[in-house]
Amino acid sequence: MTQNILTIDDEEVILSLLRELFEKEGYSIAQASTPREAKAAIAAKTPDLIITDLQLANSDGLELVGSIRQDLPDVPVILLTGVYFDEQTIDEKLSTKITAYHNKTAPLEALLKTVRKLLSADESPTASAEDQ
Repeated sequence: MTQNILTIDDEEVILSLLRELFEKEGYSIAQASTPREAKAAIAAKTPDLIITDLQLANSDGLELVGSIRQDLPDVPVILLTGVYFDEQTIDEKLSTKITAYHNKTAPLEALLKTVRKLLSADESPTASAEDQ
């Protein structure tokens, strides 16, 4: 069964890059550039994993994650952002909202490794995966 990933970002180039990366790996991809589109995509097909940007046009990615978590508390969420967070901030402030954090400047292979880990059976998610 193909696993479904929802990617949320307001930059079309990022969405295209993620679609190419994950489709090549055999994942099914749904994409959204706004919270409204994200909620519609979730209603259409529950994702197995969500990757979202922090800063969305006219919206806060963490607010969106909080909203999504109410309905899908067990779906892993990766925060993919250009905003740098240190380990302490991730542990203290973000770990209750997200499953993993990746900076947009990190290699795509690190993101792919985290996705594989989170979507494989019986793997324990990590709060920070930027340096993997």
